[in-house]
Amino acid sequence: MSDTETEKQAADLVFEYELDAPPEKVWRAISVPGFRDKWLPAGDLADADPVFSAPGEEIRYAIRDSEPPFLESVVTFQVRPGADGGAILRVVHGLTDKRLVPRTVRAANNNGPWMMLAA
Repeated sequence: MSDTETEKQAADLVFEYELDAPPEKVWRAISVPGFRDKWLPAGDLADADPVFSAPGEEIRYAIRDSEPPFLESVVTFQVRPGADGGAILRVVHGLTDKRLVPRTVRAANNNGPWMMLAA
């Protein structure tokens, strides 16, 4: 894993829940628009269609804040079987807005670090 991936994971919000419902039922609740709209309104989504979907396992949605500065993010829902027939729901919320990506600024005159020359 690269340093960039480690920094990104550190910036993400990760929540994990053990649910009494079977994984199939949890999957329907997060993937079927009619069920999803009851707890995640379409108005909060940047696009009603998922960004990525691995049926029964993982689905990602693009989210846009409703208030300035209108930041964009991606929320990933992962479902896996839990103990006793339940499900484990993992929610990963990561900011993806390009305005938050740090930029490397280089001097136009090439003033880099000083280097000593050997005599």
